[in-house]
Amino acid sequence: MSENKRAEGMNYAPKGQFDPVVKPGEFVFAAVGLDHGHIGGQCNGLIEAGATLKYIYDPDPAKLDRYLAMYPQAKRAGSEEEVLNDPEIALVASANIASERCALGLRAMEAGKHYFTDKAPLTTLEQLEAAKAMVAKTGKKYAVYYSERLHSEAAVYAEQLIADGAIGKVVQTMGLGPHRLSAGVRPDWFFKREQYGGILCDIGSHQIEQFLFYTGAKDATITATNIENYNNPQYPGLDDFGDCTLVGDNGTTGYFRVDWFTPDGLSTWGDGRTFILGTDGYIELRKYVDLGRKQGGGHVYMSNNQGEFYFDIEGKVGFPFFGQLILDCINGTENAMTQEHAFKAAELSVKAQMLAEEAKGITRKF
Repeated sequence: MSENKRAEGMNYAPKGQFDPVVKPGEFVFAAVGLDHGHIGGQCNGLIEAGATLKYIYDPDPAKLDRYLAMYPQAKRAGSEEEVLNDPEIALVASANIASERCALGLRAMEAGKHYFTDKAPLTTLEQLEAAKAMVAKTGKKYAVYYSERLHSEAAVYAEQLIADGAIGKVVQTMGLGPHRLSAGVRPDWFFKREQYGGILCDIGSHQIEQFLFYTGAKDATITATNIENYNNPQYPGLDDFGDCTLVGDNGTTGYFRVDWFTPDGLSTWGDGRTFILGTDGYIELRKYVDLGRKQGGGHVYMSNNQGEFYFDIEGKVGFPFFGQLILDCINGTENAMTQEHAFKAAELSVKAQMLAEEAKGITRKF
């Protein structure tokens, strides 16, 4: 990972070890829509799991040239239609403008492809209903790249510890999701609420997904939510701070804070942390830096009835989601992530944003 990519979350694209679950050419995909740098992480994960990247397409030639240089094995598609009409393509991966992600997914699934989109996977409840209907109609997957869990070895290891009973029953999570704004390199759509969806819908979706996953909640009630623009009046459509409290349908609770206030002196784009409280102990994940001690991610702290523990697991546990997703697409299983879970995280993210906007007197124009 280059220092530039560590510093700029927009282009953060983790790489792991090659652990293929299919042979070359057995699972072919395309990347369509290159508006957010997360497409690099999506492609890296799939390729490392054995998928074959056949096409890359974006209407912007500059973006297309950049990603073709990163993935020289891929072909330049002349249009979206060229990709969707190719029977060899099993999955379309995309990180286009957030408000346009659902529409592309509908077209991809209608064409018989699975769809793998960056978060936020959609920005309105109307889009959610359309996506659910298309999944029901086609049987294709509408998978979501919730990277702060799926592409974090610390988060993967926490899952293993919890499954082993290391901290007992999980009862609460707290998430901190700070990001560096880097306004000078952000595209215009990033500052338009109707296109990026608002901070709780956007980067807040990572936190809501983790709350549901680690607590095992299937649904939740949003009990408090807030958005602010504290320090960026030149971008009136930007929320630079947001927080939210939830109660799961199983009695668990969650709180998270997201913001765009990462200082320039930090070595990475955000000091993302997750705190997981169990009945017999607790875990802290320091996903991208151990502040003042060690750069890089993979820091897991735990205390339980057996003692105090620190695990440095960077490069040791990998990213199993991508191989599981490929096999799910082939076999019709749901081992990587259930469709219900992916959509519920999206639904709650949109609802949290809508409640915060309503409290601020913001009228939705999308």
